Amino acid sequence: MKVISIVGDKRAADLLVEALAKYGQVGAIGQAEEKEAPLAGAPEKYLDLGAEVAVAVTPSKVVEVTKDTDLKKALGRLSLEGLDFAVVEGFGDSDLPKIAVGAAEARNVVVRVEADAGAEELLKLALEQPEYVTLDHLIARIKRSPRAKEAGAIGTFTGIVRELAGGERTEALEFESFDAVAKERIRAIEDDLKKRNGILEVFIYHKTGRISAGEDIVYIVILSGHREELFPALRDAIERVKAEVPIWKKEHTVSGDFWVHDVHKDEKF
Repeated sequence: MKVISIVGDKRAADLLVEALAKYGQVGAIGQAEEKEAPLAGAPEKYLDLGAEVAVAVTPSKVVEVTKDTDLKKALGRLSLEGLDFAVVEGFGDSDLPKIAVGAAEARNVVVRVEADAGAEELLKLALEQPEYVTLDHLIARIKRSPRAKEAGAIGTFTGIVRELAGGERTEALEFESFDAVAKERIRAIEDDLKKRNGILEVFIYHKTGRISAGEDIVYIVILSGHREELFPALRDAIERVKAEVPIWKKEHTVSGDFWVHDVHKDEKF
C-alpha cells in the first residue's frame, strides 16, 4: 500500500483520491476538528457509554468511530482492507514522508508543490512513494488472489528483532540494500516458489532502515492448496532471502555498533 501524506491544502488531497481511484483501491485518513467528524447515526454515544469502537451502518456507507487517535493504528486499519493507496490529509507532525502544498510547514517534507498543483502532478508524485507494508495488508492482498478459490491454507512468517541474545542486548538493527537488485532477487524467489506444486501465491517483504528491538523485519505470506506444501515453502523462502538477497545489517547494542557480515553465525530472527 502506497501512503501519500499531504499537508497544506485539503483540495490537493481531494484531487489525489479521485485520481488514484482510477489506478486501484484507495483509503483516506483526514485530520479533522471534533465538530467536523462525519458521524452517521451518531455512534459516538456508544463511546460515551464505554465502548472502544462503534460502527454505524447506513444504506450507503459504514462509519466507524474509535477512541484511538493514533495515526499508525489508523493506517493499520486500512491495511486490513488490502488497499493499494492511502491518502493522509494533515498530521503535519507525523513521521510519514510528506508532500507539502505551497508554504505549508511540516516534519519530513520530501517534496513541495505549488498551491495550484494539478491532479496529474500529484498523481505522479504519489506513484513514486515507497510501499507501506504490514502483515495484515499482505494477508488481505493474498486473499484477493485470482487463485484463492483453490487454496486451503495461508501461512506466514514474521522475522522480528530479538532484543536479548547471548547476554547482549540489542537496541536496534539497521538494514541497507541495493534496492533494485534486492527487489529483483525477491521477485525471483517468489516466482521460483510459485512453480512448486500446490503453491498458488507468494509475497515477500523485507524492511530497510533502522528497526528497533521487538519490531518486524521481514514478512513472508504463502497461499497454498494444502498445508503439506506450505511449511517447506515458508522455510525455504526465508533461507533463500537470507542467502540470496543483498541486504546488509548493522547491529546497535548497549556495548556498541557493528556490521554483521555473517548473519548465520549470529541470527537476530
